[in-house]
Amino acid sequence: MLSLGSNLGDREATLEAAVRDLGKVPGLSVTGVSPLYESAAVKPDGVDEDAPRYLNLAVGIRFTGDALTLLDAVNTIENEHGRVRSERWGDRTLDIDVVVFGALEQADARLTLPHPRAADRDFVLAPWLDLDPDAVLPGRGPVSGLLAAIGSTVRRYPAQEASR
Repeated sequence: MLSLGSNLGDREATLEAAVRDLGKVPGLSVTGVSPLYESAAVKPDGVDEDAPRYLNLAVGIRFTGDALTLLDAVNTIENEHGRVRSERWGDRTLDIDVVVFGALEQADARLTLPHPRAADRDFVLAPWLDLDPDAVLPGRGPVSGLLAAIGSTVRRYPAQEASR
């Protein structure tokens, strides 16, 4: 499962284009796209209400390659959409996180799976739960229980949902 977010530029158009771009990655099939959610920006020091708000969604995928090849592909898509990595958790045109890759658990310099902060992020859990009501975060439990435990501050975005 991938989590996508954008808080700069035309957020909705960027996310729609990113979903289309994911479908063009060799060996990748998009199996579902959640509704859009809007959330406050989270920075290293916490929520930043002064920063532009994010639009977020979850994308279910099947991928025939390995996790690092998937990471390379999503990083390429981010870069093609103007992603600049000048500040940790800074504002961005596009962020794509690999949240889970099947049941794979790994931690290395490039990729930690499952995503180490997914269980604490309502902007990841709420769209994921819409995509898959029975979703489980390996090692942490059902997504529904994780979201209930942290509460949700995100809201469904009232505009059109991203293209499927």
